[in-house]
Amino acid sequence: MTVHDEATTVPKLRVDIWSDVVCPWCYIGKRRFEKAAAELEGELDLEVHFRPYQLDPTASPGKSGPVFDAYARKFGGPEQAQMLIDRVTETAAGEGLEFHMDRALRANTLLAHRLLWWADQPATPVTQEAMKERLLQAYFVDGLDIGLPETLADCAAELGAERDEILGFLSSDAGVGAVGDDLSQAADHGISAVPTFVIEGQWAIPGAQDTDTFVNVFRRLADKMRAAEQAEAAASVDAGDSCEGDACATE
Repeated sequence: MTVHDEATTVPKLRVDIWSDVVCPWCYIGKRRFEKAAAELEGELDLEVHFRPYQLDPTASPGKSGPVFDAYARKFGGPEQAQMLIDRVTETAAGEGLEFHMDRALRANTLLAHRLLWWADQPATPVTQEAMKERLLQAYFVDGLDIGLPETLADCAAELGAERDEILGFLSSDAGVGAVGDDLSQAADHGISAVPTFVIEGQWAIPGAQDTDTFVNVFRRLADKMRAAEQAEAAASVDAGDSCEGDACATE
C-alpha cells in the first residue's frame, strides 16, 4: 500500500498495524485506513506492515466454535453478545463490509499470523495486504475455520501460493520465533487493544478511527517530518560555513 508522486518528494512513513484476524474493529479500521491512504495519495509514501496480536492466545489450537458463544462468555451473556454483534455488523456495513458473524468460528490465530509473516517476506507470490484481506474475509464473511492449516493453505492458494508449500511451512517451525518476538514487542509497546497503528515506531493511533482522523494525523506527522528535515538541512548549512584558515569544519 504505497502511494507515490513522481513530481515531488513526499515523506515516507512506515506504518505497523497491530491487529488480529478475528477482531471486527481491525477489519473496520483497515477499511478506514485504506480510504485515508487513497485520499493521501501523492502526499505520503506509506509502507505498511501487519503485525500480530492475539485477542485470545489461550484458545485451543485446532479447535473452534461459534463466535456468538465466545462473545456471550466474555461480555456477560447472549443479550450482550447479540448487541455487540449487531453494532459491529452495522458499523462494518457503513464501510462497505458485509459481516456474517452468525457463521463466524472463533479459533486460535497463531497459524494465521505465521502465514501473514510468511507473506511479508521478500519474493513471496502473495502480498501481505492481500493475505490479510483474505483471512479477514474468510472469518467475517465466509465462516471458514481460520485455525486450520488446510483452510489457511486454501486461502493462500487462491492468491497464487502453492498449497502444499503452505502446508509444509505451517507444519514446520518457520516463523514461530519471529511471530513470538512480534507478540512480545506489542506488549513492550503497551499495546493492549487492537487495531493500533504505529507510525515510524514513534507515534501510535489507537482504535478504528474514522477516515478523516487518519488523514489529519498523517498530515500533521508529515508536516512535522518536513520541519525536522528542513531544520537539519539548515543546521548542516550553518555548520558548513564555519571556516578558518585553509579548512572548513562540519559538526
